[in-house]
Amino acid sequence: MSKLRLSLACWNYDRTRALRDGTAQADGIDLNYLNMPVEETFFRMLRHREFDVAEMSLSSYAVSLSKPERPFIAIPVFPSRFFRHSCIYVNSASGIREPKDLIGKRVGNPEYQMTAPVWIRGILADEYSVPIDAVTYCTGGEEEPGRPEKLNLALPANIRIERIGPADTLSAMLRDGTIDALYTARMPSSFQGDGRVRRLFDDYVKVERDYYRRTHIFPIMHTVAIRRDIYERDRWIAQSLYKAFCAAQRMTYADLNDTAALKVMLPWTTAHVEDARREMGDDFWPYGFDRNRDALSTFLRYHHEQGLSGRQLEPEELFAPETLEAFRI
Repeated sequence: MSKLRLSLACWNYDRTRALRDGTAQADGIDLNYLNMPVEETFFRMLRHREFDVAEMSLSSYAVSLSKPERPFIAIPVFPSRFFRHSCIYVNSASGIREPKDLIGKRVGNPEYQMTAPVWIRGILADEYSVPIDAVTYCTGGEEEPGRPEKLNLALPANIRIERIGPADTLSAMLRDGTIDALYTARMPSSFQGDGRVRRLFDDYVKVERDYYRRTHIFPIMHTVAIRRDIYERDRWIAQSLYKAFCAAQRMTYADLNDTAALKVMLPWTTAHVEDARREMGDDFWPYGFDRNRDALSTFLRYHHEQGLSGRQLEPEELFAPETLEAFRI
């Protein structure tokens, strides 16, 4: 019997490598794994719905659920997670020394709805009393001019958004002091160690460890979304894909546990793994719904507070119901 052929657009993560090389198989599915950077995947899926299945920004996915057609449905797989305290960059001449100094400043965000800035703005509001509407957000390309918001947004009047000039980039504006700070996912090219651009939190690992110890949140950046028309035609694919992503991830955990030879080009990989286990447990990058409920609830609260969703979504609304429970023997 022939398998259902589906396209999957996803970056080449260690935790998805087994899907790309075929070591891990999705029951009943022949996956055509398209390896591409996240910006391209998101743009093509959100604008043109080119793929059957794709890695997707958690924020963009949440925005899409407010559309009448609700074009996608996700599975509780999270190929990208990232502590984002390290991703707040400031111009050294801006006078920003601590988070409260951001109030009243001009802050770059490549896109207002981008997941990394959603987490950053939420954490700054929760942890450091920097209100969401206390800064002016400047949006546009970080390294290339002309980056648009991928989705049309209807934001409340208290959120101040300015588009940067058609020839400008946020990275250069940060270096030159035209903006005071930048919340971003990618390290800007202007962060070169010459002192003009620095991180807000120099000792960010310590800050992020403290955040995790207090909240037990490892921020989720991306999920995996299925085109809703594909899902509705063959609803079994949600569980099949979820199982396959979990199987691929287990292979990566096994690779990290193998000390006979390092499979990752970091000299102290074993120490990093042991450290992560001490802090976060053996399954330090959890998939599935239950263990991620608190992180998802926090993100969805931020999303609503920042004007990106008309009401606060519940975590259960994000995922195919077939993936929220499993059989038992």
